[in-house]
Amino acid sequence: MTKIKIVFFCFCTFFCSHVLPQAVDKAPKVFETFIFPEQPQHVHGSSIVSLPNGDFLAAWFQGSGERTADDVKIMGARLKQGSKLWSQPFLMADTYGLPDCNPVLFLNNHNKLFLVWIAVQAHRWECSLLRYRTSVNYENDGAPVWNWQDNILLSPKDSFAIETAVKFKQLTPNHSGSGSYAPKYDDMVVEASKDFAKRSTGWMTRIKPLKLNNGRILLPLYSDGFNFSLVAISDNDGDTWHASLPIVGRGNVQPALVQKKNGNIFAFMRDNGDEPSRVQYSESVDNGETWSAAQKTDIPNEASVELIVMNDGRWAYVGNDEDDGRYRISLYISDDEGKTWKWKRTLENEEKNKGRFSYPCLIQTKDGLLHITYSYSLKKNGEAIKYVEVDPKLIN
Repeated sequence: MTKIKIVFFCFCTFFCSHVLPQAVDKAPKVFETFIFPEQPQHVHGSSIVSLPNGDFLAAWFQGSGERTADDVKIMGARLKQGSKLWSQPFLMADTYGLPDCNPVLFLNNHNKLFLVWIAVQAHRWECSLLRYRTSVNYENDGAPVWNWQDNILLSPKDSFAIETAVKFKQLTPNHSGSGSYAPKYDDMVVEASKDFAKRSTGWMTRIKPLKLNNGRILLPLYSDGFNFSLVAISDNDGDTWHASLPIVGRGNVQPALVQKKNGNIFAFMRDNGDEPSRVQYSESVDNGETWSAAQKTDIPNEASVELIVMNDGRWAYVGNDEDDGRYRISLYISDDEGKTWKWKRTLENEEKNKGRFSYPCLIQTKDGLLHITYSYSLKKNGEAIKYVEVDPKLIN
């Protein structure tokens, strides 16, 4: 996923004075292990869910590459309650002849298990097909017993194009990166948004959904074609979905969603756009239907981010807090809804170009423990998915 090398100065109204210092202290890990041993295949994009019986179920994609490798499939493993040893990996999904990537696991409001992922058509991210499976029989050993499978097909209306044009006008002007005979980046995206086929396909998963108190489920999605995001919304517990208006920006992808105390929905997003690379944010005042134009924070960013509201009301953020590699991944905690981040702890920290740690998934259980999975790679050892438990009460 290539970044757009455009440099411009962005003024934002939130977070601007709150630069995240580098995390130096190590996070108080209660437990850590690999879900499976480091191995030569590419493994990435993990997701984890806590099941009603106390087990944990994890998923990731695995194969000889990513979008151009047709052997890539969704794999999973189970951690039984009270155990410290994950099960042997098992197959979760495999679309014949296509790469399967970016799995997301979650339970709906009636504890039906969902696995949502993408099947990459034509070896292009922007041609990805959004797929899902459900299960009500998932607490036994091995893979869940899937009772339903279908595609999530979104149909953004003409309001998608109108919103895209309006929101681009609200962004900081950007006049660089185009030649005399080439259309400007903003104009290209606005024009593409008018194409019904383009705006109806290529929406991809990455981060778990947010469930609201009224039962609504917000599934964050993004597009490498438009290089921005939107939300798939379900008001019937995942039976059907409709698209929000887009979260418009330059390279704001892979949203992580939380709900603020005032009811607004807040999105933290990976920066896949111009330099410097910083976490981007947007906010919705209507339960995810419409979103403010994306703005940059001062938080350094290299890859996917995660964000939750913890049981005690504080926010927890996990991401790569540098913009020149994935050699460090850290946990940050805020007690003022992200205005400042007073506590920061390192999960992994290696020399540049030696290790790669990225694409975290973050959840919290009723006992207060944070459960984090992320891609783990040291060049000499291969790749794995790491599982870490952190007690946030020990961070002060």
